[in-house]
Amino acid sequence: MKRNGIYASILAAALLVACAVAPIAANAQGSLDQASKHRQKTKNDWRNLSYGSGAATAYGLLKHDKTVTILGAAGTLYSLNRYEHDRKSQSKIDHDRASYYGRSSYRQNGHRYVRKLVTRNGRRYYTFVRA
Repeated sequence: MKRNGIYASILAAALLVACAVAPIAANAQGSLDQASKHRQKTKNDWRNLSYGSGAATAYGLLKHDKTVTILGAAGTLYSLNRYEHDRKSQSKIDHDRASYYGRSSYRQNGHRYVRKLVTRNGRRYYTFVRA
């Protein structure tokens, strides 16, 4: 019986360490702008915290400890709520950034940028160049 408690503690500690290290791998997100990168990072942090809280909930259920179970479940629900909030916020940021491509030109920092069709490696796409 005592051995099972030791194994459960080691498993819970391993899950918490895995949740703490996982956000490090989430930094390579491609060519998103700075706000979207930051939102992606916080979104991943909340998701990983929900995994850790879920592990605490499972641990509390296995050990019949109501306090750990309730706190873990509350942490899981709050983390998932924040994850959903950040997901919607990132979608809005990406939509706002994409709305620039419906324009033919825009001004930023006193400079005018115009849309130009570019062909590279056989692919055609639009980009903005300073006029």
